[in-house]
Amino acid sequence: MNKTLHHRACHLCEAICGLSIELSHGADGTAQISSIKGDPLDPFSRGHICPKAVALQDIQNDPDRLRQPHRRVGEQWQAISWEEAFALAAERLWAVQQAHGRNAVAVYQGNPSVHNYGLMTHSNYFLGLLKTRNRFSATSVDQLPQHLVSHLMYGHGLLLPVPDIDHTDFMLILGGNPLASNGSIMTVPDVEKRFKALRARGGRLVVVDPRRSETAAIADTHLFIRPGGDAALLCGLLNTLFEEGLARGTHLPVSGVPAVQAAIAPMTAEAMSPLCGIPAAGIRQLARDFAAADKAVCYGRMGVSTQVFGTLCHWLVQLINLVTGNLDRPGGALCTEPAVDLVAATSGGHFNAWQSRVSGLPEYGGELPVAALAEEMLTPGEGQVRALVTVAGNPVLSTPNGRQLDGALAGLEFMLSIDLYINETTRHADLILPSTSALENDHYDSTFNLLAVRNVTRFNRAILPKPEGALHDWEIFVGLAQAFAARAQQPLKPTAPPAHMIDLALRSGRYGHDTPWKLSLEALDSHPHGLDLGPLQRNLGARLATAENTVQAAPQVLLQDLQRLALQALPAPGQLLLIGRRHVRSNNSWMHNYHRLVKGKPRHQLLMHPDDMQHRCLQDGQRVRVSSRTGTVEVEVQGCQNMMPGVVSLPHGYGHGLKGVHMQVAQRQPGASANDLTDERLRDPVSGNAALNGVPVQVEAA
Repeated sequence: MNKTLHHRACHLCEAICGLSIELSHGADGTAQISSIKGDPLDPFSRGHICPKAVALQDIQNDPDRLRQPHRRVGEQWQAISWEEAFALAAERLWAVQQAHGRNAVAVYQGNPSVHNYGLMTHSNYFLGLLKTRNRFSATSVDQLPQHLVSHLMYGHGLLLPVPDIDHTDFMLILGGNPLASNGSIMTVPDVEKRFKALRARGGRLVVVDPRRSETAAIADTHLFIRPGGDAALLCGLLNTLFEEGLARGTHLPVSGVPAVQAAIAPMTAEAMSPLCGIPAAGIRQLARDFAAADKAVCYGRMGVSTQVFGTLCHWLVQLINLVTGNLDRPGGALCTEPAVDLVAATSGGHFNAWQSRVSGLPEYGGELPVAALAEEMLTPGEGQVRALVTVAGNPVLSTPNGRQLDGALAGLEFMLSIDLYINETTRHADLILPSTSALENDHYDSTFNLLAVRNVTRFNRAILPKPEGALHDWEIFVGLAQAFAARAQQPLKPTAPPAHMIDLALRSGRYGHDTPWKLSLEALDSHPHGLDLGPLQRNLGARLATAENTVQAAPQVLLQDLQRLALQALPAPGQLLLIGRRHVRSNNSWMHNYHRLVKGKPRHQLLMHPDDMQHRCLQDGQRVRVSSRTGTVEVEVQGCQNMMPGVVSLPHGYGHGLKGVHMQVAQRQPGASANDLTDERLRDPVSGNAALNGVPVQVEAA
């Protein structure tokens, strides 16, 4: 037996950590994974590794993972050939559209779509042929407000300024837990060491969260905030900056700041304090400390995205960075200059060009908010969704009111899933098409390099050979496109493998053949640990894509939404508000079938402040009934001083006990789906993004 060492990036979360993977080879040449470790020579992750990366071998060897197409026959699954599968998918989807119109077929793309470059380059090669307006994705249960704010302010939804964490003196985090997420819209491996370096150079870390999270626990200051109160806090901060003359100038061309100042004038720290639960004096002092720092950055993430004021929150975050002179400034918030630049390669997009049929929710970038998906299936009439294509997604566990969606899926005429597993969603499919595993295909990270705290690049070849009879995800989309185009008698443009596309993008990009870097795939092959292309620099002024080439500080739709905030009602006395949480061993709903990630201390419980438990005569470990407008779940409760009184927390991604799921390890895990409690009617009306945090619930003994 001999051993070989390979280098690879982990793309199971946003940290894109470099890995050293050792393979052992038997006498027959079969390769097995011997070890997975962090790559100390990776210039970005610097040897950092989290449990998810080690679990790559569990995904590779998982007996529950599908390895060939499967067709539903009654309650059973039957393996079929790729040719049969492509023909069946094309025939059934074509028939639904012929009978009911193009929009009768809907598409849902899950979070893993942006973690795999074959899905990024080729999914639309097939999905675009469907020409349906009913397209949905995990974006609208996550970061949609951030994209929309960048679209409105900077002219492109991917011009996303990220914290220059390695050079800032003051970092204010709202609704984010980078120690568990490794960043999130801020690609930052080894984040704990970066926070330690921030404090070692005399900087300060402040975290605002209804739970004293892992990140809050190491912060200099943690402030409890009422769920949904972040917009009020941000208004109080911005008002204080204006009122006390703490604003600075900016080198950027900006329009609309006077309109913002006038609109925010009534929203003083004193007026906003009751809405957020933070004393007015604390709001004012935080604004002064932020403005006094030489280099400061405000960063809002999942907790502020997935609430009823999500878009307003992210607009206010950008404004605080702008008016203090910290937008497009080293040590503040900067945009990346990646080797493959999706901003330069794509248009700025569009917003509200059409609306969902039932609730009139706005589209963004060609997608509708997924909170509307179930009602589009359940509501009769012209345009009713009667077929669904899911791509690497599990919306039954990941979108609001999952039980309603689960019931809606059961009534579809046809469902196609491109997925590795028979999970809570794909159990309803008529046809499942699995791709190769992560270690069996090449990878280039175009998405998370766009969000990295340094400009970096890396291309990784497959570690393991493609199994006989298997197809990469991009090959699946090509096969589907060819079959559908033939059935619909549509012309189909030729395409190239994703590696060819990335090579062309590298050669024509800012570090391409006319630069000292001379980047290409061949060049990156000679740098298996990746390349550091340098720190983030000022560039937003030159990259603005608004019609006036200025930062639009006062989009009208957001100025108007301030009035909704002013009318916000306080929670009723004794009301509990539900928030989610994330663990470093989990990544959404797709990492619970691997023993090394679910072993150890249980993490599924409802966390609740001991005072709230005592008031309801509850004890640690007791089963409780948690109820909302949409449903009821039963789960164990755990007292936790880290919870703000009046707030309870249930993690996302659990609840695997549904009939027909073929995930043995996951099904043995206790816990309930938080999205059986979240409400599809509770959403940010500006973007349509789901409000998964701040959900009113009742808790009582089961």
